[in-house]
Amino acid sequence: MKKQKSSNSDRAEIQKPSDDKPAGGWGALQSTTTHLLQSKNAAKNIKTLLNTNQHDGFDCPGCAWGEEKNPSRIRFCENGAKAVNWEATSKKVDRTFFAKYQVSWLKQQTNYYLEYQGRLCEPMRYDADSDKYLPITWDQAYNLIADHLHNLQHPDQLELYTSGRASNEAAYLYQLFGRMFGTNNFPDCSNMCHEASGVALSSSIGIGKGTVTLEDFEHADAIFVFGQNPGTNHPRMLDTLRGAIKRGASVVIFNTLKERGLEKFQHPQDPIEMLSNSSTTMNSLYFTPHLGGDMAIIRGMVKALLERSDFTPDSGFLSEHATGVADYLNTVKETDWSQICEQSGLEQSEIETAAEVYAKSNRVISTWAMGLTQHFHSVATLHELVNWMALNGNIGKKGAGLCPVRGHSNVQGDRTMGINERPSADFLDSLEERFDFDAPRNHGHSTVEAIEAMRSGESKVFIGLGGNFAAATPDTPVTESALANCDLTVHISTKLNRSHLITGKDALILPCLGRTDIDLQQSGEQKVTVEDSFSMVHASKGILEPLSKEMRSEPDIICGIAAASLGEAKVPWTRLAEDYSLVRDLIEDTVSGFNNFNRKIDQPGGFYLGNSARERIWKTASEKLAFHTHQLPTEIIPFLPGSKRSKTTLILQTMRSHDQYNTTIYGMNDRYRGIKNERKVVFINPEDITRLGYEADQRVSLRALWHDEKVREIHGFRLVPYDIPIGNIAAYYPETNPLIPLDSYGEQSRTPTSKSIAVELFPYQSNKIV
Repeated sequence: MKKQKSSNSDRAEIQKPSDDKPAGGWGALQSTTTHLLQSKNAAKNIKTLLNTNQHDGFDCPGCAWGEEKNPSRIRFCENGAKAVNWEATSKKVDRTFFAKYQVSWLKQQTNYYLEYQGRLCEPMRYDADSDKYLPITWDQAYNLIADHLHNLQHPDQLELYTSGRASNEAAYLYQLFGRMFGTNNFPDCSNMCHEASGVALSSSIGIGKGTVTLEDFEHADAIFVFGQNPGTNHPRMLDTLRGAIKRGASVVIFNTLKERGLEKFQHPQDPIEMLSNSSTTMNSLYFTPHLGGDMAIIRGMVKALLERSDFTPDSGFLSEHATGVADYLNTVKETDWSQICEQSGLEQSEIETAAEVYAKSNRVISTWAMGLTQHFHSVATLHELVNWMALNGNIGKKGAGLCPVRGHSNVQGDRTMGINERPSADFLDSLEERFDFDAPRNHGHSTVEAIEAMRSGESKVFIGLGGNFAAATPDTPVTESALANCDLTVHISTKLNRSHLITGKDALILPCLGRTDIDLQQSGEQKVTVEDSFSMVHASKGILEPLSKEMRSEPDIICGIAAASLGEAKVPWTRLAEDYSLVRDLIEDTVSGFNNFNRKIDQPGGFYLGNSARERIWKTASEKLAFHTHQLPTEIIPFLPGSKRSKTTLILQTMRSHDQYNTTIYGMNDRYRGIKNERKVVFINPEDITRLGYEADQRVSLRALWHDEKVREIHGFRLVPYDIPIGNIAAYYPETNPLIPLDSYGEQSRTPTSKSIAVELFPYQSNKIV
């Protein structure tokens, strides 16, 4: 194979990550300062940051990690600061901006360019003749939506997408509007990330949420971290892990890549570490398994435990609380070590070492994220994890439990509020009783199902409450064609993004307030609420004057659409938009756990919703914790015939850079991985580079392998040698989303398999369209 060297004119800079530079620390402070200055609003944004996650302040628009009790501490991290700076810009995207640029030109710009232009400031409607967005009044926009909805043949032709940024109040109003209209079509960002967690936990322990509180980390003897990168995706978790390590807890990491935040961390608020330039080692053991090999690891740890003479399962817990144990343990015993080691990519001795930590720990917490949930067999993997944790009674006791680490700041709250395409009968019953209507009972569309329905013409109208649907979803050209096939697309957004440029036959952009903005309604300044990863609900109140009087809050916009479409005979939408406390009264009436909702949110730190499994109350069919038994998968990527694979086949995972949150690109750097001014990179084992006949820093193209033989290619990606298992590679999304087949999704979860995509590399030709 002919080797090609990169052009010397490329502006990107790729450096080997320094082994002696920790996550956080001076690097984080320098990065935060840089983003403050780039916001052109530095002085005001410093004041804004000090109100992040504080009582009477606003909830960070970034991740969903919980808040420490100490109220005097600064409560934002580096990436939280980026999120706040990004939202609290003084730059505007209004009619003047849209008058300059045609949509076809904007489509050619990068995602970074689009969002960097500033905040959306007035409602706009796409005009196909001029290929531009033109101003429209709010009333005209609401009436346009209502006209399209009234012209639908049936309610299920409407798709209502939700981002995890939406508040509890907005999410509740959104699902109420949708169900009163007659549909359960609520595709949600959770469908693309933690859906497998919800499915697996609900079927195992009777509730689709984690069982731990933040306080449990102060009492755990061991913490097992699977498939996540806190240093970039939820940096405040590093503080929690650091505290556990400082008091002597073991932290065991399973991650395909070596990530700086899980190796060393320098706490920016620790004067000793900062002044001495020292850091904390963030793990006791660090293993780099094959992509998709975590189920085999957990199976191996259970097998190793059963083979230890000094370990006995908690028979008291299992006999009283569990069912299906014997079948599972028999399957473990019958599983060969050779299969476990081959699939996991770890040696038997490594797995036994990890199992020893578990065996010697009375209280164990397991945390996980997308590394476990974005595979075909993710639900089976999480069933395996629950079985392993239950084996020693590590569910429902202090300092132990299950911790799915959610991504966006209120993605868990959205589900609690009813954003669910498969709602429970009890929830629908409560809505019917309170609002006197017949709620739809059929299952609605998840994200993948919504794309399929829009592509086929089954669905006609798409409304997006936040997010960037076109960029976040798989099989990008297919998703874009599905959106373009709609009669109407509506996006409720804070900033311009890729989805606004993929218009239906009619299209609206509706500018909304963000977390940092003051929300002034008829009854006065409003607050909203969110739920974090630990089922804590707390208030959020903006502190900045909105850039434009034409920006409206998400609850206000939803109520405006609902009033125009449904009228106000059953629900007083206008009054609800004027006073969110009335929305919270409705939530209290219909959602379990929200008694005295308006009073409780005035408490510093909010209130705990509770968790039945934490109390060892199992809301399963058997009323016990259910052990599920699965065989290890025969293939990490099923439905791909062996004839389609060869020694050149690689398994790709998509991931974020450090200057990124979800699809939002804050900058072009990824300092923990040594990348500067570049996003089109492939992290690859040096041996694979040599084996395949390439050179480090060479640009290549990637082609996905899938049974439908459809061409899915991306071009011009630079090869970066990295500490990653042979045969596995990693690259950033959304650039790599075109490689994910729409019908490659998790069994039972329908989550796109973004962490296990079969690909091949081939030489990049510079005349390729990229």
